[in-house]
Amino acid sequence: MEGRRPQRLVLYGASLVAAGAFTVQGWGRTDGAGIAFSLCALAGEVGFAVLAVPVLRPLGPRLLSATVCGIAAVESAAAGVLTDGTAWLRTPDTTETAALLWQAAVVTVIGFVCWYMGMERIGAERATLFSGLIPVAAACTAPLVGTGSYGMAQALGSALVGAGVALGSRAPARSAPDPLVVDSPGQGGTRRLGWRA
Repeated sequence: MEGRRPQRLVLYGASLVAAGAFTVQGWGRTDGAGIAFSLCALAGEVGFAVLAVPVLRPLGPRLLSATVCGIAAVESAAAGVLTDGTAWLRTPDTTETAALLWQAAVVTVIGFVCWYMGMERIGAERATLFSGLIPVAAACTAPLVGTGSYGMAQALGSALVGAGVALGSRAPARSAPDPLVVDSPGQGGTRRLGWRA
């Protein structure tokens, strides 16, 4: 979106992250539906980062997060009405309430703000590498909730993801170009013009 090629270190890091995420998730532990959902999650993560790039600077992380959460709330309400009719809006039980609060407050609001702040500071190119930690976190917590085990494949995949993030993070940050410097005739010097000039 910035009209340039990705940095090589980031591409190498992304290759390691992708291989690591596949290793954590794959190796006979998934099925066709799992792969399909993983591809949908990947498309969502890429869209989540790429679509934010042009609006992050003017809106900032907090306003962009609020906007994204508002859009997601409308989409979720529409999906609920289409799939469940009026039954989608009901009082959740205690477990559902705790899960909804966790998802809404921590995973969504705090997660979005931290994600966009990270993108703002280190750029979308390097920040996206950290998406590879999602399957690692899922693999690490699966034994705690009794939905899976953490074995040698998950350890190897986690190491690959970590190596990819570390390698890609070594790439120099892309800074914004300097403001245009022009000669100011008749005033004996130069003048800096802002980007909006």
